[in-house]
Amino acid sequence: MLITNAVIVTWETPNRILEKHALFIQDGRIADLGPDAALRKRYPEAETLDAGGQLLMPGNICAHTHFYGAFARGMAIPGEPPRSLPGILEKLWWPLDRSLRPEDIRYSALVCLIDAIRHGTTTLFDHHASPNAIEGSLDLIAEAVEQAGVRAVLCYEVSDRDGEAKARAGIQENLRFLKKVAGDKPRRLAATFGLHASLTLSDATLAACREHLPEGVGFHIHAAEGDADQFDSLNRYGMRVVQRLNERGILGPSSILAHCVRVDEPEIDLLAETRTWVTHQPRSNMNNGVGVAPVEAMLRRGVRLGLGNDGFSNAMWEEWKAAYLLHKAWHHDPRRMPASEVARMAIHTNAELADLFFPAARIGKIVPGAAADLILVDYHPHTPLTPDNLPWQIIFGFHESMVTATIVDGKLLMKDRQLLTLDEEEITARARQLAAQVWSRYEEQFE
Repeated sequence: MLITNAVIVTWETPNRILEKHALFIQDGRIADLGPDAALRKRYPEAETLDAGGQLLMPGNICAHTHFYGAFARGMAIPGEPPRSLPGILEKLWWPLDRSLRPEDIRYSALVCLIDAIRHGTTTLFDHHASPNAIEGSLDLIAEAVEQAGVRAVLCYEVSDRDGEAKARAGIQENLRFLKKVAGDKPRRLAATFGLHASLTLSDATLAACREHLPEGVGFHIHAAEGDADQFDSLNRYGMRVVQRLNERGILGPSSILAHCVRVDEPEIDLLAETRTWVTHQPRSNMNNGVGVAPVEAMLRRGVRLGLGNDGFSNAMWEEWKAAYLLHKAWHHDPRRMPASEVARMAIHTNAELADLFFPAARIGKIVPGAAADLILVDYHPHTPLTPDNLPWQIIFGFHESMVTATIVDGKLLMKDRQLLTLDEEEITARARQLAAQVWSRYEEQFE
C-alpha cells in the first residue's frame, strides 16, 4: 500500500515533519518514504491511500490499561460513595471483577478495542482480573485483540484477595499464556506476568511468582497508587512498597510499575537504579483522589516513565492534556510539566517499552523497517506546525475525533472513520445485554 499526499510526523529523535510526502508499506513494514512524486513514480502499481494532506503519524501507545473494567461505565455503587482508594477497590472494582464470566471478558475487551481503533491507539498493555473465570481468560482477550487487529501485551493480575487457590490459578494463567505466546510467536501479541499490588500479595505468593517466572520475563504491578499501599507495607513488612518489591525480586528492566504516586526519593532512586519501568495515569489518579505522582522528579533521576490510562478511554491525547494540566495545578506553577515532557513519556518512552515486547517491530517511529502502525489525523492548524511546537499543538489543538484512519502491521483497521475489522453495532448491542447481567451479579454481592 502506498499512502500519498501526507504530512509525515516521524517522531524520530530529533523529530521531523515531512510535507507532501508518501510512504510505502510492504509485508506490514514501512518499506520506503520520500517525496510524494518520487514514490508515486517508484510504485505505480501499488494500492493507494490518499491522505488528503492529513498528518500521518505513528499510532498511540497505552502503557497500562484494564479492558475488564469496560462494563463499569454508568454502574451505580450502592450506599455512600467510597472515601478512599481502598473503598473504591472494595465497593467497585473487586465486586465487578468477581462478576465477570467468559463472554463478559471477551466483550469488555472488544468494546475497549473499538475505542482504541477509533482514537488511534494501536498498542496497549492490558492488566486483567476475573477471579471467577481465570483459566483461559487471557486467550479470550487475545482472540479479541487478534480480531480487532491491534497490538497488545497481556497478563493476569495475581492477588491473594480471593484466597490461595485463586492466587495459584492466577499464577498458572500467566505461566500458561506466557508459554503459549512464546511458542506461537504471534506478531501482535506478547505477554508479561501480572500482579495486583503489594497490599494484596503476601510474601509467600510473591515468592511463588518469582520462583516460576520464566527467564527474561518481568512483572506488571500497581505500586504505591495510594497511601494504603504504603501503610500496609510499612505495618506488615517494615519497609516501603518499592523497597519491598525490590527485595522480593519484582523490580528490574523488564518490570512495569503502574502509578507510583506515593513514592519518596529513595524509592525513586531505586526505580532508576533497577531500570524498572513506571507508568503515569493522571486521569485515574485524579478520579481516585490519591494525589499526584512525582513525575518530574522521576524523570530527572532517569526513571523510565511512560503514560497509560488505567482503563479510562483509549483517547491517549486526553491523557496528555490531563498530565500537562494536573501538575501545573498541583504545584501552583505554570512552568511544570511542559508538553515536551508529556511527549517524552507518551511517545518516546512508551515506544521503548513496546520495543521490549516487540523487538522486531521498532514501534513508535516512521522510519524504513519499522512496523506500519500508523494513524491519519485530520489536523490543519492555523499556525505554523514545527517539530518543536508539535507537542503543544497536540495539547491545545488535537482531539480524538480527528483520527480518520488506523493501520496496524500494515493492515487498515479503520478508513474514513469506518471500522473494518469489528462490527461496532453488534458488539455494542451484545455488550449492553451482558453488562446488565454483570451489574445484576455485582448487586447480589451487596444484598
